[in-house]
Amino acid sequence: MARKDLGGRVQRGARLARTGLRGATGVAGATARRWTGRPPNELQHEQMAEHLAEVFGDMKGAAMKLGQLLSFVDLDVPPEVRTIYHDALAKLREDAPAFDEDAILGVIEQEYGAPPDQVFAEFDPVPIAAASIGQVHAATLFDGRDVVVKVQYPGVAEAVRADLRNAESFAPLARFLSPNQEIEPLLDELRERVDDELDYEHEAQYQRAFATRYDGHPFIRVPDIIGELCRSRVLVSERIHGQRFDAFTDAVGEDEKQRVAEIVFRYAFGSIGRFRLFNGDPHPGNYLIEEQGTASDGGVRVAFLDYGSVKMFTRERAASMRTVERALSSGDRDAALAALRDAGFLPRNAVVDEQVVYDWFRLYTRPVLAEQPFCFTSDYAAEVISSTTDPRSRYADVLRKLNLPSDYLLLNRIQWGLNSVLARLDACNDWRAIRNEYVLADAEPATELGELDAAWWQEHGVAYER
Repeated sequence: MARKDLGGRVQRGARLARTGLRGATGVAGATARRWTGRPPNELQHEQMAEHLAEVFGDMKGAAMKLGQLLSFVDLDVPPEVRTIYHDALAKLREDAPAFDEDAILGVIEQEYGAPPDQVFAEFDPVPIAAASIGQVHAATLFDGRDVVVKVQYPGVAEAVRADLRNAESFAPLARFLSPNQEIEPLLDELRERVDDELDYEHEAQYQRAFATRYDGHPFIRVPDIIGELCRSRVLVSERIHGQRFDAFTDAVGEDEKQRVAEIVFRYAFGSIGRFRLFNGDPHPGNYLIEEQGTASDGGVRVAFLDYGSVKMFTRERAASMRTVERALSSGDRDAALAALRDAGFLPRNAVVDEQVVYDWFRLYTRPVLAEQPFCFTSDYAAEVISSTTDPRSRYADVLRKLNLPSDYLLLNRIQWGLNSVLARLDACNDWRAIRNEYVLADAEPATELGELDAAWWQEHGVAYER
């Protein structure tokens, strides 16, 4: 049944709290079974996963975004039941519950002052995808171009901000759990990112920034924006006809998976390294794989969708990030700790086990620091997540004394999202050499895709925005 309203702050907070309690109880029970050597209760996990999918999909907003994240990251649960959560929650990326049709059409009429049939030559009222704060419809312009129209759910802005206020109520607890964390800058950054995501005209500007930079790229595609039709709650862009990530990975062989994995990695780190731009929503629902022959070398091309969570780093922050990365890469612990302190991770008055701090950051950067080639696995992705979330982790006591600079709030999603996406592709490559192409001015292309990439940037005279 299509949803007609999203509920108020108290109602949403209570529902999240009930779901969180049920989830915590289930995880505690699963943990107890693992400690006693008993196999996981698969039926219990199936029921929990279906419950989460129903609640998050119905609530939309920030709750659904959390569900989308849980649908592909490698949770710290027994490996044999991870796929239960992935399968149940995957519908939040692709087939989430649609919103009431009349309410969606009402948003379009409010934004344009006219019904859809006066704005578009054709408009399909049945959505082709449903996201966390809006759903996507196929349409045709009067000039014949196929487009997609993302329409924001009515009331979702109020619901998301209610979720944020509910999150703010946990600030005192956060200060207790992590006394050196500067909470207010993180909340300010979160509010700014939320405001960006709720303003589709702002999202259109970000998407245009990516589309302009990658226009004609040999294997990366960003759909262009139909700027004159974008409004604060409606975003119109060209339609990409491609295969969904899950369908692609189920149907192709090893070579095709490795190609897509390298493209995903290059898009994420190349955008940061070249342009200081980061698209902070790396989940499989935002990738479409175009067919063989669409890339300039005759292979598949990957289209990257959804630019609601974008961050442009200042030159100062980008330089700081490179300093930290170089220090970690050098294996010089003292230099790395000094760089982390200068970047704001280590409060000046904090007394911490510096070796544990160093080891934790090395864990996060293992794909480019380890002996190459490095293979992403679900176990590695789960290890990264559990290092932060598991109170029994050897890092737990130290992490609560650290500070997460607000600029890293969105960037941190790479560690949770991209690791798991690449693990799904069994991605193996010399990631250090590929990364070096974007951070070292004299680095040579490490792969055939790297050669295509470098030649294209050189041909188009694109300079690094440092």
